[in-house]
Amino acid sequence: MKKLYSLIFISLLATFCANSQTSDSPWAVSLGANLVGVQDDSVDSSTGFGVPSLSLSRYIAGGLSIGAQYSMNSLEIDKFDVDYNSVDGFLKYNFSEGDIFPYLFAGYGLSNFQTDSDAEGYFPSTGAGRTYFGGAGVSFFISDNWIVNASTSYRSTSEKGSYNHLQHAIGFSYVFGAGDTDKDGVSDKKDVCPEVPGLKEFDGCPDTDGDGIPDNKDACPEEAGPAELNGCPDSDGDGVADNDDACPDAAGSAEMNGCPDTDGDGLADNVDKCPQEAGEAANNGCPEDDRDGDGVPDKDDVCPDEAGDAANSGCPDLPEELISFMKGDNAVLYFVVNSAMITDESSAKLKKLTELLGTYTSVDVVIEGHASADGSMSFNQTLSEKRAQSVKEALVSMGVEASRLETIGYGETKPVGDNSSAAGREANKRVQLRVGE
Repeated sequence: MKKLYSLIFISLLATFCANSQTSDSPWAVSLGANLVGVQDDSVDSSTGFGVPSLSLSRYIAGGLSIGAQYSMNSLEIDKFDVDYNSVDGFLKYNFSEGDIFPYLFAGYGLSNFQTDSDAEGYFPSTGAGRTYFGGAGVSFFISDNWIVNASTSYRSTSEKGSYNHLQHAIGFSYVFGAGDTDKDGVSDKKDVCPEVPGLKEFDGCPDTDGDGIPDNKDACPEEAGPAELNGCPDSDGDGVADNDDACPDAAGSAEMNGCPDTDGDGLADNVDKCPQEAGEAANNGCPEDDRDGDGVPDKDDVCPDEAGDAANSGCPDLPEELISFMKGDNAVLYFVVNSAMITDESSAKLKKLTELLGTYTSVDVVIEGHASADGSMSFNQTLSEKRAQSVKEALVSMGVEASRLETIGYGETKPVGDNSSAAGREANKRVQLRVGE
């Protein structure tokens, strides 16, 4: 039988009165009442009710607790009134940590069924028996520290004067010594930020910037801000938090990432190179160059250095025939690589231009030479000047007065094509004709 009792002791690993302390509240003291019923058919006995049933226990780890308990009772055995006392050590195992704790317990101690009123001590040798016990129970938290618990256990003792018996207990436990790692007055069990001192109203979390939003929910815990911006400040008051605002000191709009668009051109000031003047995004928010100030951008102005009308492509009152020539492909002459020689196709264009200039004698022409980036910059500059001069000489040879022709060489500085591609380089080997002032 003793071997069986040892197996029971090893397998149960828990106790009845230590009740439901946890790692957050490691100590527990319990007070309750108990019922004792002898389990021995050889005697006639009643079930006794008694108080107190006391225990003190300490949580260890992994759901295990260790402790000691003491119980008093009285019952009738073979028509004799018997005083019952027990003192034990125990182990307890909690199945979970929460408001409800089922548990198992087991232990070893002394049980005394005392019938001799003259026997000295609570556990005289004639009535005390070494006892193994094991059982189960459940506890309910009714507050942070108070628990109601109930348990039942089987207690086995085979020594003379003692009996196998059942003991049932019900009572209250007070748990204390709750873990509070950060010492903020909020137990680790309830502390959302257990390693950082905080406030009870924020479940143990701090509010470093004092904005009423705990740090664990504050996107900017070091800077005060409103709840609608997740605790982040908004220095310019535009509704965009500073950490998301590309212009935190200038009120703007969410569409512009918190930046203003002063000139209303759809480009935020922080990327607009001309924030006070409306312009195209393709030109970095700046208005197109208009050297003659006639309202026609230079890129669309056939006469960029002479004020004109938009209806006349930026030129003054010039013949439509001449304007059309200067707007089309006729005004662009292409050259082969490293050459300033006029091609047959270009020669035909120059003959047509000569006819127009003979008709409209008040018109001057600017000849702009360009080159690709194949060679060095100095070489390309010289080549562009030679190309412009070659076109001038061709026009003079066809009868145009030299005084009406101005040449400019731009080298490789004004490409119209991508110099990294063959097609782009071909487009850059050119002379551009335009109407002069």
